[in-house]
Amino acid sequence: METLLDWLRAHDSRIAFLVIVLVVAFVATKAVSRWLKKLLNHSGIPNASIFVNLSLVAIWTIAVAMVLQPVFGINPTTIVTALGVGGVAISLGLKDTIANIISGFGLMIGHVIHPGDHVRIQNITGTVEDITWRQTVVRERNGNQLIIPNSVLNTSSLERLTREGEACVSVAFAVKPGTDIKMAAKRISSVLKTATSGITDRRNPPQVNFTGFSPDGVQGEALLFANAGINQDRVRDCAVRALAKEDFII
Repeated sequence: METLLDWLRAHDSRIAFLVIVLVVAFVATKAVSRWLKKLLNHSGIPNASIFVNLSLVAIWTIAVAMVLQPVFGINPTTIVTALGVGGVAISLGLKDTIANIISGFGLMIGHVIHPGDHVRIQNITGTVEDITWRQTVVRERNGNQLIIPNSVLNTSSLERLTREGEACVSVAFAVKPGTDIKMAAKRISSVLKTATSGITDRRNPPQVNFTGFSPDGVQGEALLFANAGINQDRVRDCAVRALAKEDFII
């Protein structure tokens, strides 16, 4: 116990300095995080955690650099030199991480994608929840959360959708030869509207389009618009079950 007390007395100034720096850094991270979120909310730059996280990393890096020499007796320039010597190895090992960070900034600064956007990426449709320093988080309507590396997203085909486009469900069908097309369109629209009542948008009734011909009959496509939070597969299932009961549908 006496040895510990003697050690604390001998290093009280260093310990006090370390505690002060850590407390200031902790308070600064909280204040900067809150300030950045408010600033991003009122600016043209979308609010995403990548900006906040990198700012917090910068604050803690400065705090560590401040205590290395006074507290631990380590010269910061020594670490910088060591990092310079091993920079090639580090860059090779972290090339994917660096690519993701740069791609994330490119996506955000270029206003390519924002949290809240409805997008389709490589046949994946969902809503962007967040863009972090490494990945973009997209949530599908069925609740699945997709984690897409920023570098992959930056080189993939990306389609921005309106809310109606993101909710659109396509159901293909064919009618028998000789069927009255006008009558079929009205009947299909009515059947689908009844079958999907409560899970599709009442403001956007089903749309029926005929797309071509085949040896079996006339091909068509019905478009329905799912309500928010409704799985598109559920809408498609209800529509197919309803159309299967109609005699003129193949």
